[in-house]
Amino acid sequence: MDDDTRIARLIETLKEPVRLDPALDNRVMAAIERLPAQRAAGSVSLATWLRRRTIRLSPIGAAGLAAGIAAVVLIGSSIARPAGAPEPPQSGSLAGQTQMTQFVLVEPAANSVAVVGDFNDWNAAATPLMREAGDGVWWVTLPLSPGRYRYAFVVNGTEWRGDPNAPAEDEFGRPSSVVNIEGA
Repeated sequence: MDDDTRIARLIETLKEPVRLDPALDNRVMAAIERLPAQRAAGSVSLATWLRRRTIRLSPIGAAGLAAGIAAVVLIGSSIARPAGAPEPPQSGSLAGQTQMTQFVLVEPAANSVAVVGDFNDWNAAATPLMREAGDGVWWVTLPLSPGRYRYAFVVNGTEWRGDPNAPAEDEFGRPSSVVNIEGA
């Protein structure tokens, strides 16, 4: 088997959704709770250690410490936002404004439909769609702040679909679409 074939097979394998036992989190947390609280002999918590210390800083040292904390906060806030996530609204005319945005999929054969996207961390359980009895039209209305959002529908819990009215292709080959919410 040549390298191109191996890479193609690896890519296809990586595109498949990971299926985990839904009870795994509960089992892990229960096992952690059963563990005895262990502390090494002579060890103390950070809070206890800090209470025993007096910290003295010169004005220059305090300014340097404050600048370091500000840098960590600024860098952390830029890292915490996932790639492609919309910028948070800035203060001014668009701050705090949201628009009700409706997502609709016509799928009469579906038993369940959810919308996933940048606005709900791609969580298939976070935003299920509703349907009127018998018509096959699934819908949900969400308040979204101005920005650009990538999204997809998850049909019957496993099949990802882009919006047929707004198709696009995501960089990993999974169907997705884009909606742009303009400020009022």
